[in-house]
Amino acid sequence: MRRPVAVKIRLKRMGKIRAPYYRVVVADSRTKRDGRAIEEIGKYHPTDEPSLIDIDSDRVQYWLGVGARPTEQVLALLKVTGDWQRFQGLPGAEGTLRTAEAGPDRRTRYEAAMREAGGEPAGGATTSRSRRPRAAATAEPDTAVPAGTAPEPARPAPAGGGEVPGGVAAPAQEPPAPEATPETAAETASAGAGSEPA
Repeated sequence: MRRPVAVKIRLKRMGKIRAPYYRVVVADSRTKRDGRAIEEIGKYHPTDEPSLIDIDSDRVQYWLGVGARPTEQVLALLKVTGDWQRFQGLPGAEGTLRTAEAGPDRRTRYEAAMREAGGEPAGGATTSRSRRPRAAATAEPDTAVPAGTAPEPARPAPAGGGEVPGGVAAPAQEPPAPEATPETAAETASAGAGSEPA
């Protein structure tokens, strides 16, 4: 013989730590708060302004009719939507639910912002610059050209060097050193000895 199950209509918490939202569920009263539910019949987002309350009225009426009991929080939501008054046969079945006004869609907002800006961004970067000047910017006086002189023209790249991406000439490779002969070895030794004769 099966025992009757105490069925509750309650909230199942979801979301992040400080950004909760809830699902209105029908569940066995012995299960955990966020445990398995028999049926999900709505959702509730308390952080929105005005709060989003979306409950399937027909399913609520069915579950209330077969004996499910709402918790205090869900009872308050059902009174706002008017489902509790409808179940009890009380006046005020239209409820006091406020809905958010439908604002302009994304495309309309984008077009209005572009018209306001004249088709282009107002001025430069959108992020603010650092308050402290960079160290490299303060160390540039050494490279500054005196007022009366002309800047030095750019030198052409050496024949052995090639262009690297970015337009800077790569240094040319040094030619290989000549092989050491007895004559060159004597010259380098005398140069290293200084001014004394050998």
